[in-house]
Amino acid sequence: MAAGGGTKAIVAALLANLSIAAAKFIAWAFSGSSSMLAEGVHSLADSGNQGLLLLGGKKAQRAATKEHPFGYGRERYVYAFLVSIVLFSLGGLFAVYEGFHKVQDPHEIDHWYWPVAVLVFAIVAEGMSFRTAVKESNELRGDQSWWEFIRRAKAPELPVILLEDFGALVGLVLALFGVGIAIITGNGVWDGIGTLCIGVLLLIIAAVLAVETKSLLLGEGASDADVDVIRKALEEGPDVDEVIHMKTMYLGPDELLVAAKIALGGEDTMASVARAIDEAEARVRAAVPAARLIYIEPDILRARTAS
Repeated sequence: MAAGGGTKAIVAALLANLSIAAAKFIAWAFSGSSSMLAEGVHSLADSGNQGLLLLGGKKAQRAATKEHPFGYGRERYVYAFLVSIVLFSLGGLFAVYEGFHKVQDPHEIDHWYWPVAVLVFAIVAEGMSFRTAVKESNELRGDQSWWEFIRRAKAPELPVILLEDFGALVGLVLALFGVGIAIITGNGVWDGIGTLCIGVLLLIIAAVLAVETKSLLLGEGASDADVDVIRKALEEGPDVDEVIHMKTMYLGPDELLVAAKIALGGEDTMASVARAIDEAEARVRAAVPAARLIYIEPDILRARTAS
């Protein structure tokens, strides 16, 4: 996986979620808290999600083949989309189901100190994982807002981990609130309400992830800023009159396809045309390193204008 894939953040989240899931299931077994059960399933689903992201990053590194001449870079988008489905089904829907069940059939929480201790531990562990994701994201985010970074990032792993960890932290606070009120009042309905809130939160996060990764799967072009940089790099050559038209598309988080038609002088020889194209490609790669596949079609501007 490329450096921009946030491997460190994924591994940190995986280790945190595995330990937290085990602690939550133990707390659920001793206390009977539905919030603990929902949170345990949530952490288990998150652990599977991190495994999917690591698997997608590994598969994306495969070399291009005859059947897939542009490589397997989009595998990372496929697995990120699967993460949103897992989070929706195992995390969100199960929590909503368990919450409704607990509200309809409430019971007091036994051994209240188990869920409270586990929730405090989980908040600390998730906070450390979230801090790692934020630190890695800041290296790529630049001056973008967090929402812009999540919307525009071409590497799906860091936005996924950010949303997962943020959702986990908020979910833990909701679980602690529900368990706390249930303990104070002796009314298990509050535990169910906390579980319902966790489920709704997870469904919202899963929907956001699904929409964003779907857009990447369909094929997103370069940002407006990168398009302007590429156009400028193409037109900087002395032999290039202008860029007639250009299209871009990300084949993977670190691989941008650029296809452009450029206008050259009408008196150029084949050798000079080939040289101009080679120099244009070099300028584009220097300006935007992600532009690895570049196809340039030469044209004569006067002929195009006359027609």
